[in-house]
Amino acid sequence: MATEYALRMGDGMRISLTKEKILEELEAGSADAADLGEIPTLSGNKIEKLAEILMMPGKAVSVEQGMEVPVTHDIGTLRIDGDQGNSGVGIPTSRLAGCMLHERAFGADTMELGHIDYSFKPVKPVVANETQAMEVCQQNMIIPLFYGAMPNMGLYYTPDGPFENPGDLMKAFKIQEARESMEHAAEHLTRDTVWVMQRLMASGADGVNFDTTAAAGDADMFGTLHAVETLRKEFPKMYIEVGMAGEIVLGMHGELEYDGKILAGIWPHQQAPLAAKAGANVFGPVCNTNTSKTSAWNLARAVTFMKAAVEASPIPCHVDMGMGVGGIPMLETPPIDAVTRASKAMVEVAGVDGI
Repeated sequence: MATEYALRMGDGMRISLTKEKILEELEAGSADAADLGEIPTLSGNKIEKLAEILMMPGKAVSVEQGMEVPVTHDIGTLRIDGDQGNSGVGIPTSRLAGCMLHERAFGADTMELGHIDYSFKPVKPVVANETQAMEVCQQNMIIPLFYGAMPNMGLYYTPDGPFENPGDLMKAFKIQEARESMEHAAEHLTRDTVWVMQRLMASGADGVNFDTTAAAGDADMFGTLHAVETLRKEFPKMYIEVGMAGEIVLGMHGELEYDGKILAGIWPHQQAPLAAKAGANVFGPVCNTNTSKTSAWNLARAVTFMKAAVEASPIPCHVDMGMGVGGIPMLETPPIDAVTRASKAMVEVAGVDGI
């Protein structure tokens, strides 16, 4: 009987596959990414390397010595005091304690402070509280501490915001009105983000993490890139990270451009140069997990996208890894076997600069 190896499905379910089946799944996953992104598939030796990583004995694996990379955190201390549905552990503690735990207990290379709503728009009314929290945290920590939040342009649409929901307008075939609503929302997103970060920088922040960029489509990315551009001009030395929401920018508007490039429909290797052009220091590319496919298929697909992004990017790429992205199962508490294998593959095969 052929030897079978313990793997996962994209939803975290345990499965067992032979080496032949693992290689077949890896090739299929890489081919899917290559077809969609019009990028090269992984070579035979890269496929073999991925198979080797997936078949390694032991519950957890690690990178080879000398290949360690920085590990950054999005959503900040919500990993500690947040609920388990948000990949938190539900331990009631202050944000200061959470930041210090990451630095002194977990060995984090960087950390970020974030509001419980984790979006820039809700921070506006409580920005004074956030600046105070940033100052106190900076007084107690050594590692770089950023402010993190999502652009989350959906909050600018009714019923939460002042602009009519483009989805409702499009259903009524009011396409131009929908586009205008997106443009107004993008303008406000840029303005609010810059306003919030001006105050956080004045209170000692080391930089900003734009988390889940383009979640509301191309206008969301448009507004974020212009915010990055404005902040870079005002704060030449601030750290700016742009992390994406998904592998492709959805064309909700369809006609918005940045630096002469249509934003709708671009993949990680096309997103990275635009983030760099706007003034970002680090780009966080994403590949989404397909829950109905195997971890081998998902990992090869993610590595194929990330390898192309790294090669195209003029700035470091810190790949987004976690629940449902980066070849990791879509599960509230992702299994350590899948997480460590995906992380090792991203470093040793895709060549990412950080996680």
